[in-house]
Amino acid sequence: YWTRKMHLVKYRHIETSIRTKNYRMDIMDRRQLSNRFHKPELLAPAGDLKRAKTAILYGADAVYVGGTDYSLRANAKNFNLDDLKIGVDFAHNLGKRVYVTVNIVPHNADTFGLEEYLLNLDEIGVDGIIVSDIYIMHLHRKLGLKTELHVSTQASTSNYESALFYKNMGAKRVVLARETSKEDIKRIKEETNLDLECFIHGAMCTSVSGRCVMSNYATNRDSNRGGCSQVCRYVFKADDNEADFTMMPKDLNMVSFIKEMIEVGVNSFKVEGRMRSVYYIATVISVYRSIIDKIKNNTLTEKYATYALNVLNRCANR
Repeated sequence: YWTRKMHLVKYRHIETSIRTKNYRMDIMDRRQLSNRFHKPELLAPAGDLKRAKTAILYGADAVYVGGTDYSLRANAKNFNLDDLKIGVDFAHNLGKRVYVTVNIVPHNADTFGLEEYLLNLDEIGVDGIIVSDIYIMHLHRKLGLKTELHVSTQASTSNYESALFYKNMGAKRVVLARETSKEDIKRIKEETNLDLECFIHGAMCTSVSGRCVMSNYATNRDSNRGGCSQVCRYVFKADDNEADFTMMPKDLNMVSFIKEMIEVGVNSFKVEGRMRSVYYIATVISVYRSIIDKIKNNTLTEKYATYALNVLNRCANR
């Protein structure tokens, strides 16, 4: 009996040691393992309820939308609070997430009604708000909102010190500047362990992460308050001896680099285009859904990668 009991105690001690050791290894190696093996989120744009449902049904893990106020796409149909509640319920019933952009650069007049709006978003149950202004980040903490705080690409974050600052402000995720290099993304992940979100497809602003005033100057429409007229897409007449030129005619397309982005620690892959068509959203999201799944299942072939690139290149973007 005693021999058996001692063996049992010894076995339990060994089992406990193994569990403790494994737990410690898990703590030590979590960053390295998560960078290589985590399943990234595919994040789709949605300018209205129809586009949101389309994106989710075609494979998006989450959608980001704009409300009728405080968003950077004033010309999109956008969501009133009733539509937003319908969209959130639809997404949550399918295990998906909804983020709301509150990423304008606010002037004094833009702050009125902001607290009430944020409280309404929290009550509806949106999963996160995407913010660029420090005052709105302060309100998120002051109001004790349950929804996650995500830092917009408008903040132009491209280094880990800035990311740590936002983390101390309560941010769970940072949408990195489009200019951020692969090496910088990896370093930011290692130093902060924040969720990192990067654009993988869609329009590329000609200025630093979209903080541009060309629209203001040329058309009197404030790009940082939702009125961008996309002057960087215009064709400009040059001198007689020079060809006409445009600043930013091409869209971003990272379909060939998804595996590398997963390995450096990107948590969310973001597609630009809240004003794009239902067809565009369905096509682009379904392609990236297949690419991500095949990478995670180790079934991606060169033939399919070429096919995916051709489909995206044929998809009308403007």
